[in-house]
Amino acid sequence: MSETKIIPLQQFKHDSAEVAADGDRREFLRTALGGYMNTRTATQHGYQDWEAARSGAAEIKWEAIDRLPELLEQFEANLIKNGTKVFWASDEEEARQYILGILREKNAKHVIKSKTMTSEEIHLNSLLEAEGFDVVESDLGEYIVQQNKEAPYHFVFPCMHLKRAEIKAIFEKIAACPSDDPEALTMFARQQLREKYLRADVGISGGNFGIAETGHIAITENEGNARLTCAMPKVHIAIMGIEKMLPRLSDLSLLQPMLGTAGAGQRITCYNSIYGGPKKPGETDGPEEMHVVLLDNGRTTLLADPEQRDALRCIRCGACLNVCPIFKNIGGHSYGTTYQGPIGAVITPHYKGLQEFKHLAYASSLCGACTETCPVKIDLHHHLLRIRRNSVSEHPPLMEKVAMKGFAFAFTRPWLYHLGTPLARLGHWLSKPIQGTKLDPGYLWRKTRTLPDMPKESFHEWFEKREQQKKAGK
Repeated sequence: MSETKIIPLQQFKHDSAEVAADGDRREFLRTALGGYMNTRTATQHGYQDWEAARSGAAEIKWEAIDRLPELLEQFEANLIKNGTKVFWASDEEEARQYILGILREKNAKHVIKSKTMTSEEIHLNSLLEAEGFDVVESDLGEYIVQQNKEAPYHFVFPCMHLKRAEIKAIFEKIAACPSDDPEALTMFARQQLREKYLRADVGISGGNFGIAETGHIAITENEGNARLTCAMPKVHIAIMGIEKMLPRLSDLSLLQPMLGTAGAGQRITCYNSIYGGPKKPGETDGPEEMHVVLLDNGRTTLLADPEQRDALRCIRCGACLNVCPIFKNIGGHSYGTTYQGPIGAVITPHYKGLQEFKHLAYASSLCGACTETCPVKIDLHHHLLRIRRNSVSEHPPLMEKVAMKGFAFAFTRPWLYHLGTPLARLGHWLSKPIQGTKLDPGYLWRKTRTLPDMPKESFHEWFEKREQQKKAGK
């Protein structure tokens, strides 16, 4: 018997309801994200003008998106000049097969990875593990969720949903872990990972920014694991989306601090590295061979959308997730996508299909907090409305079409509208026995709401009575 495919919407409803009902977990998430907001607010005050910095960052990314074809060609030419091999992947399968081919060519057995959400997007780990490779995540949060056989919960804080005792229990499956003290847990992971760096044949990283002017990749991190991943193995593979371009090296002077502030409330992240290719003759550090995989995977489709293409400016800081009231209540895994929260709800329908993932745009209160916090000023909450509009325009729901036609028919015929008022009152009274039950057509809506009784008289009836009383002199 073939396995039943779970529809994303059904999975989303199930998972989000389960997390929302877990008050303890929700409180844990809100407390963690509340601490983030306090730290970020304090750090923002260090900017002479935060709003001017946002505008400047937005302009840099707008320029990069407007000039993207030109900048990508410049980036590729400079990478090749630096001795790096470049591969253009139109979709996730091409990227996966190219990376798999490199590993087979090098007779690799052990792979070490630094944090790269692009590799999560193409499900690289599952492919390599199925092919028999030993694949280890070196970012602490990613390492924890990998050991727990989970996807990242948040694309900046992968294991933010796990408490210290839970992390200790995960580590106990590997070896004896003496304590759930954060420093002890970190040292445990460090001891496990050191050997992995030494054994690794290939290191795989992402790239926060690609510098077209020089053909360099900029990686920002807090643990130093990316530096080891990129420098120690003989082969370094960087995989990044084509939208990660910056025109100039000097653009990093604004983008890197803003990424640190918006992402984790830091003035700047602890380690900021720039990689320009394999090591040159006479150099002692670095890989002998470097590859860059430039991934499209739906990005050019979004680029062609004049209304929503500015979503490609995203620098993956995660700030919109951190302020989103929906994310705080349903968590990251409920989305069932690589990129969660408001930005995930905007870009995923473009990358993976509008009709299959349109429900994510409805998982929003449209409060606008995501747009307000975005360091590059992406118009996120209006994009969510546009996705709703586009999904309905593409496939209008049958019952909604019928309801709207009925509404238009009745409201353009006053006599029918007036007749409907007493009939609606009668229907409401007759339906009381089934209201809130599964026999009720409005069950899903009324399950969490109480519909008040209709007034004894309508406004029209009240107004006519009032006018008659005026004429009678009362």
